[in-house]
This record gives sequence, structure tokens and C-alpha cells, in this order.
Amino acid sequence: MFTGLIREIATVKSYQNNTLAISSKYKPKLGDSIAINGVCLSVTKLLGDGFELELSDETRAVIDESKLSGKVHIEPAMKMGDRFEGHIVQGHVDCVGVIEKIVTNENSSDFIIKVDANTIKHIVPKGSITIDGISLTVNDVGHDSFRLTIIPITLRDTLIGGYKKGVKVNIETDMFARYIDHILTHKNKSKTMSWNEIDTIQMSY
Repeated sequence: MFTGLIREIATVKSYQNNTLAISSKYKPKLGDSIAINGVCLSVTKLLGDGFELELSDETRAVIDESKLSGKVHIEPAMKMGDRFEGHIVQGHVDCVGVIEKIVTNENSSDFIIKVDANTIKHIVPKGSITIDGISLTVNDVGHDSFRLTIIPITLRDTLIGGYKKGVKVNIETDMFARYIDHILTHKNKSKTMSWNEIDTIQMSY
């Protein structure tokens, strides 16, 4: 589990044969989970200046592989007892979105991001979303896109400050929105689920 708060901007050393080598100040242990641009991966080898991780074919089919080069966001998995910030992030990418428009405001920037129809239903106004591993808040939702307002510190301290129109991003929607949609879609047709039951399910995670 992650929070969507970026802990370091690391550098990709190489990416070939499903193996990703990262140069980083962070020193993990073998088997540790680390989110790379929002993708949860396991450390398979320790290097003198970083570590290696392995990507499954299923992961490679969902994410934007172009993001596995140059600079990347990294976040180690939460430890028991850590302060909980950001929001609940699993590191499971739902889809790849595309930045359609960027509007610079006086003290922020609005990003309009387009996604597929299966994903937009899990994006909620004022809800949480993860973009390339960054925990952000959704402002508005349209039929195939949504708007984020990003403040200066996020633009300065993450890679998103250098993104342009047309850039692809890894997107993870809010976990609770996905779970509730799945439950309501597949629930027993003879029984209507109450909001109390939904609240109980949410509180169990």
C-alpha cells in the first residue's frame, strides 16, 4: 500500500527483458514493494547505486512503458505505524490517460486529462486519483476527461511540472470507487444493497 506522496525523483539506468534498473538514494531490501511512476513493483536485485525490479507481462500491457526511462517518481510501500498522508494507493494502474490541455492560473495549473469510458466512471469530483504515482484531487469530471488543479509545490517537486499536452500518464482511480462499482454490478439481483452495507465495506479497508 502507498500514499501517493513522492519520496524521491530517481533515474532509470536500463529497462530490458522485463527488468527495470533504477539508480536511487533509497536503499530497499530484496522483495520490498516500490511504486515507480505509480506502478507497484518488487525489488529483485540490489545494486551499488540502486536496485532492480521485474515487470510482469500483464503490468507491461496496462502501463505507459515510455515512462520507464529518464527520471521517475518513486515511493516505497508504507510500513506499519507510518503516518498516513495522501490517500490509499495500491500501485495498480487502471489505464493510461493523455493530457489534453494545460491552463496556467495565477497560483496553480489546471490539467485536463482524457481517459477511456471504463475508467471515467470511477473518477469522482473532489475524489482522489493517482497520476504517475502522485496523489491528487479531482475537480471536475466530464464524459471522457477530468480536471486537476495542481499547486506550485507539486509542480516544482514532481515531474508533472514538465509535462506538456499529449503526454501519457499512468492512472489509478480511487480504490473505493472501483470496489463499490464492482459490488453493485455483481450483487445478487434479488437483494438491494443499502448504504449502511456500503459504508461497512468501505470501513473494512
